[in-house]
Amino acid sequence: MTSFLRQLAERAASRDKRIAFAEAADPRVRDAILALHAEQTVRPVVIASPGLDQAPFTAAGIEVIDPLTDSRGAALAGWLHERRRSRGMTAEAASHAMRDPLCFADALVATHDVDGCVAGAVYTTADVLRAALWTVGPAEGVSTVSSAFYMVVHPFRSESPEVLTFTDGAVVPEPTVAQLADIALAAARDRGRIVGDVPRVAFLSFATRGSASGPQVERVRAAAEEFRRRAPDMAVDGEMQVDAALIASVGSRKAPDSPVAGRANVLVFPSLDAGNIGYKLVERLAGASAVGPIIQGLRRPCSDLSRGASRDDIMAVAAVTALQA
Repeated sequence: MTSFLRQLAERAASRDKRIAFAEAADPRVRDAILALHAEQTVRPVVIASPGLDQAPFTAAGIEVIDPLTDSRGAALAGWLHERRRSRGMTAEAASHAMRDPLCFADALVATHDVDGCVAGAVYTTADVLRAALWTVGPAEGVSTVSSAFYMVVHPFRSESPEVLTFTDGAVVPEPTVAQLADIALAAARDRGRIVGDVPRVAFLSFATRGSASGPQVERVRAAAEEFRRRAPDMAVDGEMQVDAALIASVGSRKAPDSPVAGRANVLVFPSLDAGNIGYKLVERLAGASAVGPIIQGLRRPCSDLSRGASRDDIMAVAAVTALQA
């Protein structure tokens, strides 16, 4: 385990958060839950699905909640109906939703019965986002829910490994100017909680500071300007090529007066295509560890997993979820 992942687990353990898991029947999730409990990284809460073998969890002293029998089910169904009725949800549909482990888990997050939820090893990203938006909703002042990957990369500008935030690589396909600013602001704020350092934000493009023009460049430039307006105390620059953002010798030539050139740790990609391709290239070719996707911009944390997630991936996302709470 890298130093960053160890620190994640240690810092999460100090927070003592209750994290719900809605896919406990999956062997990877089961093993992650048992390990998280044994290491006291979080306090897992298992949301049972039909046919789940509860014995490993009850033997370990882990709380198991069955949506089909829990006394809160009817009240939560009524709560969801009130919340969603203006959008066409019927009482019957709300009751049906509360029988689903994921929706029930997120309802518990929304009502502060647990501190966060982790799912996505079986459910799709669309499922995870839908349940979170139905129940928890966006944070105050946020209109764009998005994602970030925390990339643990080998030393490249010092003697130590680093953690870079890549955003957005999983949710918003073609962000507008306002959405790009939302995405960057959510990533910068979460970085302080999750990594614990000062965010330095670079809005990425194929151009740096006017070296090229066109609608794509103008969109990124305008997003950086919107970010500055909304967060004047944060270090930010853009439009900026990725080498200028990351490498000091390149940044000093291309943007000598930039507050982030060569020092950026939050990389804001201009599209989902770019962000997803970028994180997978760095993961596969540079041997980086990718933690995420971490959903950002929600009122309370409901985290997504890659459906290819390993036990250790699930444990890392659970620790991040505890730090977001």
